[in-house]
Amino acid sequence: MKNRWLSVLCSAVLLVAVFGATPAQAESALGLHVDAAILIDADSGKILYEENADAPLGIASMSKMMVEYLLFEAIEEGSITWDQEYKVTDYTYTVSQNRKLSNVPLRRDGSYTIKELYEALAIYSANAATIAIAETIGGTEKEFVKLMNEKAKELGLKDFKFVNSTGLNNKDLQGMYPEGAGPEDENVMPAKSVAKLAYSLVNDYPEVLETTKIPTKIFRENTSDAINMINWNTMLPGFLYAYDGVDGLKTGTTDFAGHCFTGTAVRDGKRVIAVVMKAVDAKGEGSYKARFDATRSLFDYGFSQFSEVEFVPEGYQFKGEKTVKVLKGKEKEVAIHVKEPIKMMVKTSEKKLYTPKLVIDKSKLKDGSLQAPIKKDAVVGHVELVKKDGSEDYGFINGKMAQSEVVTKEAVDKAGWFSLAMGGIGHFFSGLWDSGTGFVKGLFN
Repeated sequence: MKNRWLSVLCSAVLLVAVFGATPAQAESALGLHVDAAILIDADSGKILYEENADAPLGIASMSKMMVEYLLFEAIEEGSITWDQEYKVTDYTYTVSQNRKLSNVPLRRDGSYTIKELYEALAIYSANAATIAIAETIGGTEKEFVKLMNEKAKELGLKDFKFVNSTGLNNKDLQGMYPEGAGPEDENVMPAKSVAKLAYSLVNDYPEVLETTKIPTKIFRENTSDAINMINWNTMLPGFLYAYDGVDGLKTGTTDFAGHCFTGTAVRDGKRVIAVVMKAVDAKGEGSYKARFDATRSLFDYGFSQFSEVEFVPEGYQFKGEKTVKVLKGKEKEVAIHVKEPIKMMVKTSEKKLYTPKLVIDKSKLKDGSLQAPIKKDAVVGHVELVKKDGSEDYGFINGKMAQSEVVTKEAVDKAGWFSLAMGGIGHFFSGLWDSGTGFVKGLFN
């Protein structure tokens, strides 16, 4: 027995020597080295991949996507204009002089158009320019942060916290950060909410991509304040980590958040959005390369493994369920069909696993029938996709399902009083006959 335990102990020591004292952390399915990641189809919001996507983490300058959203909304509403002039405040001047942060230096007595400030934000992630936009829209950054949190709630984001407009740690704002937060506070949000914000921005205001795709631009060209703004997104064409089809969206880096990126790329008409948070390399060190390598892996996965599939065409009818019975109508039944096709981005190897399921809305029925009169295109239910093997489907970023309404193909008028009366008489005699035959059969039982 002693020799047996000695053998077990030796084996254990050998395992520790070879594999380490504790089990190594399991590598993600795509080999990513990140605290969180998510990949979605930008058109439908279908989630193609995720890991730890519900954990609230630092988002750094990815916060500026919310600033962009509120800016475009304000422009659309007419509350501000692109050529509107902003006069520099002590706050924005002081922050802009810190070149350790991403900034375009602003003159203390200067004025700048909203368009200039927006381009500095979107291309160069300029922090003082971002605060300037926040002050223009909200009056103060404090009031603007309230708008950020309100809009996040309106967009259906979860577990978010905005404490400033830039995504910087409050300690970098030289004591001038908005009231209501601590000196070490920083903006926080899960990867899934970041992806939903990007999804909303790209779909509601696609013009943002016309600016985020600009690789370099001179701020205040032909003046003594001219500065070359080089886009921090070096996955754009011509840069070190260039990836075909990339045209946005927003980088983010702080000590707390690590190296983050929300990227978007389009190929053959198919656009995807990827979010990586706190990316590191194989040695556990954070870097710009690490975040772009992780994003590249997500992009490759999306473009190579997924395709859009039409599971149910427009006008589709289910075998054996092509009609619904009608009460008190000129017709005894009405044909039903799928109103719009169901298309969804799925893993090409898994497209045969999905099957359409007809779901009739029982609240629309009375005794299993629709009651006349019935309009054409009246909704009677819906079709949804079900994964046959029961394996995980990530669903959609907006919480919706891949489904389409089922509607009536034609109208059915209510039968006239004579038809209804004759039908009633028929039912009466039918019931009388059934009762009579039942009585006679009972005599011989």
